[in-house]
Amino acid sequence: MADSATFEWVCNELEQRTSLDRLEARGTVRLSLKQAGLEPGTVTTEQMKVVLEKVLPSELDSRGVEEHAAVCAALAQGVESVASDAEPSPDSPDEVFRRLGG
Repeated sequence: MADSATFEWVCNELEQRTSLDRLEARGTVRLSLKQAGLEPGTVTTEQMKVVLEKVLPSELDSRGVEEHAAVCAALAQGVESVASDAEPSPDSPDEVFRRLGG
């Protein structure tokens, strides 16, 4: 399965904004998604925002990335502009329950 546009965008931005190389950036984002129970091929923009706010900062801190909180905040703000391939179908169970819940 191909990775989502959201995953690709976050990895590319992380590589540009930090000292991590391509492999390190992608691996770090993959590990963060795994901790959240998500997959790179299906992660949505909204799910990625949560990972960027809750999981990725500690992963970057453990890798010695300076100003990791600021990097994650900038990524969370910028990821909204990404058109995700993995946005759920309006008929998917997740979307139906989301609408029912308000």
